[in-house]
Amino acid sequence: MTPFDDLTLLRDFVQIVESGSISAAARTLKVPQPSLSRHLRALEDSCGTALLRRDTHGMCLTEAGHRLLADARVMLALADEAAQRLHAEQAALHGHLRLFATIDFGQFTVSRLIGRFLQAHPGVTAELGYTNRPATMIQEGYDAGVVVGELTDDSVVARPAGKVVRYVVAAPQLLTRQPAAHGPEDLRSWPWLALAGAQFGGSRSVTLTAPKLKPQTIAIAPVMVSEGVTSLREAARAGVGVVVLPDWLAREDLVAGRLVRVLPQWNAPELPVHVIYPGQRHLPARVRAFVEFAVAYMTTEMHTNR
Repeated sequence: MTPFDDLTLLRDFVQIVESGSISAAARTLKVPQPSLSRHLRALEDSCGTALLRRDTHGMCLTEAGHRLLADARVMLALADEAAQRLHAEQAALHGHLRLFATIDFGQFTVSRLIGRFLQAHPGVTAELGYTNRPATMIQEGYDAGVVVGELTDDSVVARPAGKVVRYVVAAPQLLTRQPAAHGPEDLRSWPWLALAGAQFGGSRSVTLTAPKLKPQTIAIAPVMVSEGVTSLREAARAGVGVVVLPDWLAREDLVAGRLVRVLPQWNAPELPVHVIYPGQRHLPARVRAFVEFAVAYMTTEMHTNR
């Protein structure tokens, strides 16, 4: 063991010298005097020589004590500066984030979320990837993701961040070509557009719910299946088929009359939104900050859009 292996011993030694006595240093450090005496002996043992000489008139440094005091003050100052830099780095985030999000939802809502985060933390940069198959994204080195749908990867930590409201819509011209629909069963023969992916409910059936009524599931044979919900919206606007769309994507078209709700008292099941990240103990500060920011932002965004 060298005198520089334990900064606590060095800090105690400097405090004893600056306080003028072990008892005064113990009061300043708020530690028992016997403990401080043991620390001084341990430091002297590691040096192999006495550092302080004490008599009835007081205390004075030996030659070795003078040399160690100068070195100790330099080392402790460097340690304090390093600690301050680390604290400053934690307070002022910096570095690069690799993020991913569900297709379409990422281009709309998550892009706005990331923009807000980067404005709040100018020292951070980010890249955003899109996928509806997020199971391998963490293994590929991504820091975090915002995903919609039922989770299929139990190796990540998932923070709930709201739910997506969905309902059935179609273009007005499609409704004029189909028999009137009074319930979900009447939609079975309609041309359907469907989103690929079991996490979104699958493309072979549609489940609809209504207040105080039993949920109904109908089998469908889609005329078009896509991994992107925006392409389904475009096909629906063209009158190709009826489709379940999220409220955040359909709302403008409903207001403009390009789409109308079909069976407006019935909704598709809401889809959960999660912020996910690796299940490791020590995340970089920028990743922890993004996760907390994303959960708060998405929860508010999804609640506002309900």
